[in-house]
Amino acid sequence: MAIRTTATGLGLWALVHTLRSGVAQPGVALAFGALIAVGELARQGLAGAHRAPEERARAPLGAAGALAYALLGEVAGVPATHGPAQALVVAGAAGLVGLVPRPGRGPAGDRLARHLLTCGFAATCVQPLHAAGPLASWAGRGHVPPLVLLGLLALTALGDAVLAAAFARARSGRPYGALLRGELRASGGIGPAIGATGVVIALATAVAGLWALPVFSLPLLLTQCALRRCAAARATCRQTIVSLARATEIAGHTPPGHAHRVAALSRAVGGELGLREPDLDLLEYAALMHDIGQLSLVDPVPSGATAPLPPAEQRRIALLGGAVVRQTGVPAEVAVIVERQADPYREQPVTARIVRTVNAYDDWAGRTAGPGGAPWALERLRLAVGRDFETGVVEALARVLARGGRTT
Repeated sequence: MAIRTTATGLGLWALVHTLRSGVAQPGVALAFGALIAVGELARQGLAGAHRAPEERARAPLGAAGALAYALLGEVAGVPATHGPAQALVVAGAAGLVGLVPRPGRGPAGDRLARHLLTCGFAATCVQPLHAAGPLASWAGRGHVPPLVLLGLLALTALGDAVLAAAFARARSGRPYGALLRGELRASGGIGPAIGATGVVIALATAVAGLWALPVFSLPLLLTQCALRRCAAARATCRQTIVSLARATEIAGHTPPGHAHRVAALSRAVGGELGLREPDLDLLEYAALMHDIGQLSLVDPVPSGATAPLPPAEQRRIALLGGAVVRQTGVPAEVAVIVERQADPYREQPVTARIVRTVNAYDDWAGRTAGPGGAPWALERLRLAVGRDFETGVVEALARVLARGGRTT
């Protein structure tokens, strides 16, 4: 990918330039490098608690440390002389810690490339101004430096979101616009805290020296630890839901793997339609438990396929499933999706429409042996558009399948 190649070339150039000119203020570089590395090490635990590599396992402390070093102009009143190239080397070397447990060109490598490019942009914008002296002269004129830094932070955050969406587009093939909107929404949460902490660390280091690093990075480190615990709680909740979803398979009500196939494909279709990450989580949980109402049936449905059943029977099973889901402690929205999956599609929320469509596809595809089952099931969905299924959801499913989704 061109972005990754650009980041690699920029990092190599910065390394060669730094080795030729020598490391300026090595103690300062080591302190900031250690700060970034600590953030990356904390991120590893956060990423491990997440469901999948695609989920955003951010390293707020590492990002804030890299940004602070890029913006750094003084250390305890002494001018900083590291320049943009050394800022890139420090951010890149410390960021490599994040690649240790999973080397290669996956999401961790993409994240390092994003950090190199965004850090290089910030350092290139600010370091020459520090060297020339304009920022020091502006400091006595009021609010120009804060406005400059705020504008730079906004551009840096926008650039990072653009790059993150581009990498996600290359991995998943999902529409770039939806991915960019998701990244911008995600940046609106922890993003301002990262930017503010980076600026505060840079300004505090200029006055108090390196003692400012542990003092002003502690709140963000605690936030990162809290994110890690929240991620672990979400992972535990998902494992509980997965176990409940397997109950219908163990009881012989549904074919093996049906709930997982419907959940994975529903999440992909939801992403194709531009749903937000929280909505995708609810959609996945509902898809995993969409057949749990069959546990209340005296006579199992043949092959567990509810799509061929009469609408009244589908609605009864859906209501039974919603009643079970409400007893599990998952968000109430999940129960609503399960209950409404059998309603007329025009009355359903989009999440219930997705579960209804994907469940029917998997039921019908499983009824026909061989590779022809999937095209036949998709064609049957298209023939029922306008009566039982929404056009947009069916076509989103078709695009997901065409990109390599489940085909049998």
